[in-house]
Amino acid sequence: MKSKMWTILSLFVVMSMLVACAAVPAAPAAPVAEEPAAEEPVAEDMSWWAQAAETAGCVGTTITGISESTPPSNYSADVIAPQFEEESGIKVEFETTSWGEMYDKELKDMQSGAGVYDFIYIEQDIAYAYIDRDFLSDVTQMRIDNPELAFSDFDEGMFVSFVDYFRDPENGNLMGVPMEAFIKTYLYRTDLFEDEEIKAAFEAEYGYPLAPATDHEEYSDIAKFFTEWGETNDMELWGTTVQAHTGHAASWYEGFTEVPPQFGVYDWGINMDNWKATVENGGTMNSDENKAALTWWLSNLEFAPPEATSSTWDETAATFAAGRVAQGLIYGENAAWVATDPERSIVVGNVGVALPPTEPGVLDAAAAGEGSVGYYDGGAYGIPVSSQNPLCALLWVQYFAQEQFQPEWAAASARVTHNATYDSPELQAMDEQTNGYFTLMKDKGELFAGASPFPFHATLREEILPIWYKAITGDLTPDETLDQMAEATDAFLVELGYGE
Repeated sequence: MKSKMWTILSLFVVMSMLVACAAVPAAPAAPVAEEPAAEEPVAEDMSWWAQAAETAGCVGTTITGISESTPPSNYSADVIAPQFEEESGIKVEFETTSWGEMYDKELKDMQSGAGVYDFIYIEQDIAYAYIDRDFLSDVTQMRIDNPELAFSDFDEGMFVSFVDYFRDPENGNLMGVPMEAFIKTYLYRTDLFEDEEIKAAFEAEYGYPLAPATDHEEYSDIAKFFTEWGETNDMELWGTTVQAHTGHAASWYEGFTEVPPQFGVYDWGINMDNWKATVENGGTMNSDENKAALTWWLSNLEFAPPEATSSTWDETAATFAAGRVAQGLIYGENAAWVATDPERSIVVGNVGVALPPTEPGVLDAAAAGEGSVGYYDGGAYGIPVSSQNPLCALLWVQYFAQEQFQPEWAAASARVTHNATYDSPELQAMDEQTNGYFTLMKDKGELFAGASPFPFHATLREEILPIWYKAITGDLTPDETLDQMAEATDAFLVELGYGE
């Protein structure tokens, strides 16, 4: 009985204690210390471009550029830019347009300092004017000032000699990164030149075998022969292209820049010792040699298709690709597709390449470094000082210059900016398809030259273009044209502060 009562009492005490404990408010829980947030680790496989873009604060930025709508430009916009965006997080917005509109837009943007464009296309012959007016950022100096954004594999020595046309004459620094370079060379139809019936007919008429012209008399003979052959055989075939647009500077670049050096006239006939163009003042713009050059060039219109006087560099290439001519002076940027793209060209497999025709002594002078046989042309992408995203643009101009992009880029658009590209399997295969265009460029490229280092290049061109067009329309004779152009040049250069 005592044991039972004790048990009941013990239970009563335990229950009372539980009730008492339940009535006491629970003490607040001690706060748990928050661990500091771990820093986001950098992925080990994060590319250098992504890290550099992050360092420069460019991730998510859009850089805008403008370029002429050419095969090399379109390739950079359609193929390389998307890869850059994926690797760096920087979006590239391209505006590809006509040469005239491109030049007008980028020039107005830089003059106003608006900063619409973060990178621009720099035509080789305009580079000196942009440099003279302090429009361009110094790429060499930008890399020195921002070592963390200087891509280690970017080496100015990897470029072909064409890179020198984009250097500041004062310090040799790079003001634009080449994205295309090509020569304007002589294309001819191998199927026509190797046709036995045609060869026999030509030799019977002219007394020498049909072959790519080495001088201007031969070129004219060939042009006349094939024009007559087309008429006789009811073919839409003419003897030559002529880049003779009567309202576009393209005609100037063929008839006044490309052809005169083949006759031994350089630098537009301007004497750079005293900045005079007239013969009486020491220039050669209205010399007998230059008058012979213009007379010959204009004579080709008789043997060219009707579209010649509305042809720029694009139309002459299209004319050749359409099988409408036997020969022509064609910009190399078009050589690859004319020779290899069956969707755009009906002469695939029948395109030969050779040096342009020259007068006696010119080839030897060019080999000695005292002249040239034709035009070494191309362009670069540069960064205007007005760019709102210059460091982001710096990454872009280094990115597309990587060696990995060059072989396919060159094969797609006949441009070569890196020495190593010539040895790539892609280009060697393309060289075979183009009958040695790239071999010619590699072995004979030193015979060609870019534009003279005139800061007034575009200004003077526009001043005397109206006179030039009158030669094409026949309103002035070749002699009258060059006499008037030379006199106008002497006067205009004095206005610009050159000479007296």
